[in-house]
Amino acid sequence: DTAAPAGGRAGRSGGRKLSPDPCPPGVPRVSGDPFPSLPCRGRRCERVMAASKPVEATGGGGGTGLSRWQLALVLGAPILLGAGAVYLWGRRAARRGGGKGANERKTPEGRASPGPSGGIGQPDGPSHEEMSPLDRAQAAKNKGNKYFKAGKYEQAIQCYTEAISLCPAEKNLDLSTFYQNRAAAYEQLQKFTEVAQDCTKAVELNPKYVKALFRRAKAHEKLDNKKECLEDVTAVCILEAFQNQQSMLLADKVLKLLGKEKAKEKYKNREPLMPSPQFIKSYFSSFTDDIISQPLLKGEKSDEDKDKEGEASEVKENSGYLRAKQYMEEENYDKIISESTKEIEAKGKYMAEALLLRATFYLLIGNANAAKPDLDQVISMEDANVKLRANALIKRGSMYMQQQQPVLSTQDFNMAADIDPQNADVYHHRGQLKILLDQIEEAVEDFDECIRLRPDSALAQAQKCFALYRQAYTGNNPLPVQVAMKGFEDVIKKFPKCAEGYALYAQALTDQQQFGKADEMYDKCIDLEPDNATTYVHKGLLQLQWKQDLDKGLELISKAIEIDNKCDFAYETMGTIEVQRGNLDKAIEMFNKAINLAKSEMEMAHLYSLCDAAYAQTEVAKKYGLKPPTL
Repeated sequence: DTAAPAGGRAGRSGGRKLSPDPCPPGVPRVSGDPFPSLPCRGRRCERVMAASKPVEATGGGGGTGLSRWQLALVLGAPILLGAGAVYLWGRRAARRGGGKGANERKTPEGRASPGPSGGIGQPDGPSHEEMSPLDRAQAAKNKGNKYFKAGKYEQAIQCYTEAISLCPAEKNLDLSTFYQNRAAAYEQLQKFTEVAQDCTKAVELNPKYVKALFRRAKAHEKLDNKKECLEDVTAVCILEAFQNQQSMLLADKVLKLLGKEKAKEKYKNREPLMPSPQFIKSYFSSFTDDIISQPLLKGEKSDEDKDKEGEASEVKENSGYLRAKQYMEEENYDKIISESTKEIEAKGKYMAEALLLRATFYLLIGNANAAKPDLDQVISMEDANVKLRANALIKRGSMYMQQQQPVLSTQDFNMAADIDPQNADVYHHRGQLKILLDQIEEAVEDFDECIRLRPDSALAQAQKCFALYRQAYTGNNPLPVQVAMKGFEDVIKKFPKCAEGYALYAQALTDQQQFGKADEMYDKCIDLEPDNATTYVHKGLLQLQWKQDLDKGLELISKAIEIDNKCDFAYETMGTIEVQRGNLDKAIEMFNKAINLAKSEMEMAHLYSLCDAAYAQTEVAKKYGLKPPTL
């Protein structure tokens, strides 16, 4: 029930994501966010187009099927941090492909060392007296295996227990197998405490015993020991080189659960945080029919200031809303909610406008719970200006989409189109919703209607090109891709001052491996919007993918933080790179900074999953000496 601000273009400012969970996948985060009505950090906005899925923010990219936490661990796999997939130092993990299936771990295990075998209840080879202790242990284990396969788990446990008691203490590998097999039998009886205990014995005897580590991870999951589960499954992922889908899925599952738990607690106690001025201005700039973002009219200024040019006007003292509008013009955003509240409590002339303005800033500081009642009230005010009501519906619909409630979101956008059919903003933002729902043809229709109503809407035209490109790219058809790329060229030629056009084109160029030209497009973005921190992050990521220039990439991302120290996208990106470099403590520090800046509970949950993945690696390194490859 929480979400980041909705209904603007704040994604461009580096204010970002919903966030893991954040924005739905399929939406690349670029300096010109292709879907401005979802102005969260785009955590889930940073998905490779080809790997998109509607609504469910599960991650994936580049055809690898890996979540972002996994990509942060695997050298050579794509890091989905911005415009498309960014590859660091080759693509070894992606080339390996395939991965092991979910049914590759057979239980119980066969013989750890040669030994006789026979049917259940049948004598095995030489007489009992002639066999060595290890042979007798193996015979008991083999008998247990047959009971196991027959579904007689209690008898199997007795046999494995006998094998453990007979096995010489110095035979570590054999003993570890017997404990692991007994754990498998306990697992069938759902005795998960015993499973964990036996697997621990097996791992103590054989620290890199993948089957025992994974079985213990599953037992910890059943026992709700999420931290311990995560550590075990992280070790398994590293030992298996991230090639077994079953262990990857368990890791992804437990990380999401941990992230949600931590975010729920953290978000309740978070301090509201106003985004940077660039974020706020970028957010409002995507609306053309938004009354509350328009400058004060001359008649709204006090008499003594009506003729003053170039100075901030003073408004009539009895209007909290007009004072709030003046503070907006002065970029004094911290006072807007309180002044709007004064207008609302006084039931003044501008009550509807004040409700919408207050709701918008509640969304901007990440307080969707406070925003919703104000939006509801504006929408229900049938005597209010229809453009106010339509704007409130757009913002509430975007908020619902961030909360992954697409049905409610669609209802709000459709209602906005019904009550204000000539409002270009409605079609622009509904087009973004349709893309998130993977309804590309309908999205293009909405963008076309927006362009018909406002032919000068550069952003809508750029996003239409992006939608067509994504459709062509996922269809793996070269001709439509070429047509879409030509469309980007036409947009930037027609609207040379539109940073979004260059940014979206840069992403498409990156997908097409045209790195040099993509770099030029990001430079154009920086020329047009030098204070847009997000562009520097994407340009930095491009240096990694293009030239494997780690120093230059980190320099640009550091520049982004210098420009906007509230750019959580930059901190998250820096953290992910530090994971790949093996600097886990630094990575955790960066992820924690991003967590403190998160604008939604969902976004915060995603960041916690990244942080927990890094922390689990530090624990695995301490216990088992296991580390993934580093840059």
